[in-house]
Amino acid sequence: MYSTYYTTPATYDVTVPAEMAIWMAIAGIAAFIGGILVYFLFVKPNTEPKNNFLKWLKEFLSFKIMWIEPILKMIYYMATIFVVIFSFSFLSYGGAGVLVWLGCLILGPIAVRLGYELTMMFIMIWRNTRDIAENTERKPSAVVKEAVEKAAAKSDKIAGKSSTKKK
Repeated sequence: MYSTYYTTPATYDVTVPAEMAIWMAIAGIAAFIGGILVYFLFVKPNTEPKNNFLKWLKEFLSFKIMWIEPILKMIYYMATIFVVIFSFSFLSYGGAGVLVWLGCLILGPIAVRLGYELTMMFIMIWRNTRDIAENTERKPSAVVKEAVEKAAAKSDKIAGKSSTKKK
């Protein structure tokens, strides 16, 4: 009654995996060389870009510009709208469906918001860490300079007092 007959190709083309391996090797070599070039031409800290586009490109490639935040906001809005609209599908189930609808309508957006805030915490941690790093890069030189001046003034006072005592 049932047939187990199926067709198979008479020959198997072995060149497909070999072609994929060649493309993989080409892509790997190009990515390696391209990554090194991009780093030394655009991202390296001691290179200063000439025009605004190159400045933007350097900030983008060194991840000083983050795109994840606006993308996550859009995903949050879409997910919240989806949960609210989808919750109405539970009304078709009748009695218990109304309770599920209310639960999904109220708790759904709250759950989406908690998930969004959890992911945003990582971005906020990154931003705060970046701000701290930027502030500590600028201030130590002034702090060190002030400490050296205070130490020099104290040593001058001590040297001045000790030289007058010896006389």
